[in-house]
Amino acid sequence: MPNVYARRIGVLASAAALAALTSLVNAPTAAAAPPTPMSASAARAYLATVTPKTEGSTSGYSRDLFPHWSTVSGSCNTRETVLKRDGVNVVQDSACAAVSGSWYSEYDGATWTVATDLDIDHVVPLAEAWRSGASSWTTSKRQQFANDLTRPQLIAVTDNVNQAKGDLDPGKWMPPRTAYRCTYARMWVNVKQYWGLSMDSGEKSALVNVLNGC
Repeated sequence: MPNVYARRIGVLASAAALAALTSLVNAPTAAAAPPTPMSASAARAYLATVTPKTEGSTSGYSRDLFPHWSTVSGSCNTRETVLKRDGVNVVQDSACAAVSGSWYSEYDGATWTVATDLDIDHVVPLAEAWRSGASSWTTSKRQQFANDLTRPQLIAVTDNVNQAKGDLDPGKWMPPRTAYRCTYARMWVNVKQYWGLSMDSGEKSALVNVLNGC
């Protein structure tokens, strides 16, 4: 009898080990995402120091004044780098174009398997940056801003959601997926703080309201 029990214990232990291994193999891949933004408390603290400023005009603005997408390495530019970073199991061809993979759009909760269904959103839009101080920057600085992979300024999202956002600030647009709004607000504040861009009163108020609930 002891041998029977020993065999049963051994079988159970083997089964448990197999189950554990299977759970690791089948575990969802860690969510791919932009750089982690500042905390909600840090964002609130920064906003407390911000004096709202009337937004400038788009006079003289052109996307061409923010050169993108820049080459990152080899044949890969900023757009392709973000697609690789934000996707899961992304395969790129010799020209660095994403030919397969899966992307979860944080703005609306949609999942895509074709790269052309995604846009790379500038969290703080280029036209918004222009109206908030970038009109006085050099072209070189605007290029750095438009291709900023270090701050949470670029994210792969559903193309028509990005197009609906356009150049609107948080006072006029927030991601339709409410669960992401805290993160989005933190991203926005992080980018504006780093680049020294101004905020208008409606924009600041909207950010404060979101962050107070985070």
